[in-house]
Amino acid sequence: MKNINIVVAGATGYIGLEIIKLLAKHPQVNIKYLCAQSSIGSQISKFDNELKKYKSLPKITDLKNINFNNIDVLFTALPNGSAHKIVKKLTNKTKLIDLSADFRLSKASEYKKWYKIKHLGKKFINKSIYLIPELNNQNIKKFKVISCPGCYPTSIQLPLIPLLKNKLIKKKNIIIDSKSGYSGAGKNINKKFSYKNLYESISAYGVGNHRHVSEIEQELSKVSKSKIDIIFTPHLAPMFRGILSTIYVDLPNNVTAKNVHSYLYKFYKKSYFVNIMKFNKTIGTGDVMNTNNCNISVCKTTKKNKIIILSTIDNLLKGGSGQAVQNMNILFGIKENTGF
Repeated sequence: MKNINIVVAGATGYIGLEIIKLLAKHPQVNIKYLCAQSSIGSQISKFDNELKKYKSLPKITDLKNINFNNIDVLFTALPNGSAHKIVKKLTNKTKLIDLSADFRLSKASEYKKWYKIKHLGKKFINKSIYLIPELNNQNIKKFKVISCPGCYPTSIQLPLIPLLKNKLIKKKNIIIDSKSGYSGAGKNINKKFSYKNLYESISAYGVGNHRHVSEIEQELSKVSKSKIDIIFTPHLAPMFRGILSTIYVDLPNNVTAKNVHSYLYKFYKKSYFVNIMKFNKTIGTGDVMNTNNCNISVCKTTKKNKIIILSTIDNLLKGGSGQAVQNMNILFGIKENTGF
């Protein structure tokens, strides 16, 4: 197979840099262009010393200067509102793998409601696929856009979707408490959260109305074939990377915590990246740091028909760049764990 020609837009952000690290060592990838809005002409290693060993990486350029005729994939690690403008300029040949929220919601009206941005690429919504690779086996080659899920939604959907689909948990009273490293807020975090002591305290934010609620409820409702409402509270923790989601669910009368654990273990037995831990095991972000893994633990409680599910990922990898590269591998028929 010939090399896959790649453009990375948003190359100097946390997610963009992680994408480059993965693609630089991928045996079937040729990184043609690295794009950003500033530092044009600079070496990408200026932003991450780890990239100094890849001498052939191109200098930073402006996305406006790119000719997409020979480009197979454009990765967009850009602010919300950017990808739906760019996709209209791409050739038929080029696929878009987007890490923003621009194509995560199936209705433009919902996107505007939650993100306060008018969707400028409505006709591409039906040409896009929302893809957590372990949960979707559609033929993705027919889609123009691969929309990568958000980091919190990834950690939440990996355990919940198989269980809802098979009616092993109740649809009501799903409560989710998630804690993330501050890299999830991007490099402008100090402007966004200037009023918080980010590095020495834990802080709740987006309480009751976080944007990811729309994405999570949309996907859970699809598989359960009825409207699912969740309660979701995210927190910023004083660590750079990682997510731990603690999920409280109710069980039907005929289902036990061990039934849930056994089903998830069988469901993900052949997965490259999802690991079902021993029953009732406590887990943390340190177990998945700098990997594309998701570790899931099913825990019993003292309350009848109630369990706690723990799910942990690296927000910059399985919650971002790693999942994007995993999706690219699937798109081109390459083994999912190539490049990791």
